[in-house]
Amino acid sequence: MKVSDLDRDGIPQRRRAQPLEGDAAPSVGLAAAALTVGYDGVDVVHAADLNLPRGKVTALIGPNGSGKSTLLRAVARLHRARTGSVTVPREKAPGDGSRNGSANDGDPEQLDALTLSRNEFARRITMLAQSRTAPSGLSVRDVVAFGRHPYRHRFRGTDPDGPGVVEHALAVTDVVAFADRGVEQLSGGQLQRVWLACCLAQDTDVLLLDEPTNHLDLRYQVEILDLIRDLADTHGVTVGVVLHDLDQAAAVADQVVLLAEGRVSAAGTPADVYESERLTDTYGIRIEVESDPATGVPRTRALGRHHRRLERS
Repeated sequence: MKVSDLDRDGIPQRRRAQPLEGDAAPSVGLAAAALTVGYDGVDVVHAADLNLPRGKVTALIGPNGSGKSTLLRAVARLHRARTGSVTVPREKAPGDGSRNGSANDGDPEQLDALTLSRNEFARRITMLAQSRTAPSGLSVRDVVAFGRHPYRHRFRGTDPDGPGVVEHALAVTDVVAFADRGVEQLSGGQLQRVWLACCLAQDTDVLLLDEPTNHLDLRYQVEILDLIRDLADTHGVTVGVVLHDLDQAAAVADQVVLLAEGRVSAAGTPADVYESERLTDTYGIRIEVESDPATGVPRTRALGRHHRRLERS
């Protein structure tokens, strides 16, 4: 299924996963345990646990400075964790060109992701950071092909599967129509889809996204969220995504992880986590929560001083 085949009338309201417990619980695509991360000797993430169910979307939410992006960057090995572990399944998901590494001594079914070689890690986990500089003079296809770097032979530079994987990534993200255009000619929304295609060309089980809708207008926000949902539902990708918009997170995610002051304060389905008192305490502003009568997905409303003015008028 291509992005053009998805419903673009609004944020997709799909059947939500039930609480992730019991025999029906999906396997874990990535597990981070007791991660503590700091800057300049000051811890900003404290003993955080993060489990990403395989083939599901997990949204990290919380106010500015709560540690969402820092936690995700530590999982992606872009920032060194002071303590803790990150593990991934020894076997990659079926049909994605499995390349197995060394097992975690504590669990023969798991790999210690923090000790994998750079290429082994890049074959299993990729991250789209908040901002990337678009290189000039390169076509969209050239940029997407950069995602194949973990598979190129060190000396020969060969990658037999590369062209086919790149074309597949271009198709999934619906950028084939401008694949031969220079990336400097693209809009912000188009460019974000190109970066997503580059991540898909990396052919990993786990995709981490740090505020992928940032600076995009409403249409492109919805298209990116549609694509994220499709990657999990249709292609079995394990997705961890940082989002600021609570309603978008509730609509797109199977589970949400709420952070406050560098600690995980709640995790579960949006219906489980979105309690008015909890969100109000976390964000420091009154937040009302109601369920969409048609879908059951939580919807939020933040109430500031202007609401009292409207109520009086």
